[in-house]
Amino acid sequence: MRILGIDPGSKATGYGFIDQQGNRLIHLDNGTIFTRSQDALAERLQLIYLGLCELIERFQPQAVAVEQVFLARNPASALKLGHARGVALLAGINAGLPVAEYSALQVKSAVVGYGRAGKNQVQQMTKTLLNLPEIAQEDAADALAVAICHAHSHHLDARTQAAQLKGKGLS
Repeated sequence: MRILGIDPGSKATGYGFIDQQGNRLIHLDNGTIFTRSQDALAERLQLIYLGLCELIERFQPQAVAVEQVFLARNPASALKLGHARGVALLAGINAGLPVAEYSALQVKSAVVGYGRAGKNQVQQMTKTLLNLPEIAQEDAADALAVAICHAHSHHLDARTQAAQLKGKGLS
């Protein structure tokens, strides 16, 4: 399964593509869509949306995973982040893809094994798990971590559903 992980932000939206082949995770691409803070919010959101749509068309993922909003101290920043998340969700759903959402705690637990891990720990583990030649930029590393979280969660969800069906005699 090919997964697009997204770390949304109104100034920088990270993305990461991985392929899950059995228990193996293979890095395909990662990067960041940057916007200019002096541009109108609507223009920045359009840039994020069009960038994600182009990436989805180019890489053809089977699933999209987006990091959920964290609690921000600044309400205006939280609102802008929410807009960027909405654009990311829309890009995935408009492409006809299943879209999953994960909290930062879930992502860090899946990648580092500790929900309160620091950014540098997430970056280092992402590098290690995907055998990257160097540590990815912060937003891109977070996006790859979201994709890794989905790979682990999706795999567990599928096994859980199969076990439940088997227990009901439906498999």
